Amino acid sequence: ADKVSRERPDRFLMMGIAEQNMMGVAAGMATCGLVPWLSSFACFIVNRDLDQLRIVVAQPNLPVKLCGAYSGLLTGKTGKTHQEVSDISIMRAMPNMTVLAPADAVEVAACMRVANDLPGPVYVRMTRDPEPVIFPADYQFELGKALVVREGTDVTLISTGAQTPRCLDAADTLAGEGISAHVLHVPSIKPLDEEAIVSAAHKTGKVVTAEDHTIIGGLGGAVAEVLGEQRPTPMKRVGIRDTFGESATNEDLLAKYGLTSDHVAQAARALLA
Repeated sequence: ADKVSRERPDRFLMMGIAEQNMMGVAAGMATCGLVPWLSSFACFIVNRDLDQLRIVVAQPNLPVKLCGAYSGLLTGKTGKTHQEVSDISIMRAMPNMTVLAPADAVEVAACMRVANDLPGPVYVRMTRDPEPVIFPADYQFELGKALVVREGTDVTLISTGAQTPRCLDAADTLAGEGISAHVLHVPSIKPLDEEAIVSAAHKTGKVVTAEDHTIIGGLGGAVAEVLGEQRPTPMKRVGIRDTFGESATNEDLLAKYGLTSDHVAQAARALLA
């Protein structure tokens, strides 16, 4: 925000601690033909202004773009009041809403370029801290498509956002044990690439989903819905259980809530046992 305010002050509005008003202003701008981009903590941009988002943005299907920063557990020790672990669940249930969860800075930029040209509202889920870069500078994001980031034959790891680098680490660990993991990255939560999910499940016959989000209604829930209807497959969901977070270091939070690469590898081993 500071960079935008310095470089393009004519295109920057600081709305203060007033997310409800921010959403209303954005809806008015979109009605007049502009494409407003909103940025706030995920917990606020999803929850504090949910009524306004639903009525004045989603129902009229306006091109308001939302950046949900500080998503998930890793929010710089801010604690459970600022940790948003159910935003995907809420947003994917919102009619007309597109939901994206990029894995790194390269994919964030690629997602934003595509989102800017979409006719309706878009929610882009972002992390607080930099994540390992896994995509090349010329990466092109395609809406509604998942990406195979590692080929494998024994078990499929399906992940989104910041969990994808951890799944790649888990795949390395499993490879050292003679287990070949197929890794499918899902940056587009809604629309969802159902064909890729079914194909990946068919390829290995076993699925582990991983996300820095509740397993209730998130990626794990979405994958379970698809496979339940189209190809029942043994699966395990790695993610946050029915609980809030707390203040701690990133490493401690990942370990306590079961989100490390070791937890992903452990889930894969359990399916193969």
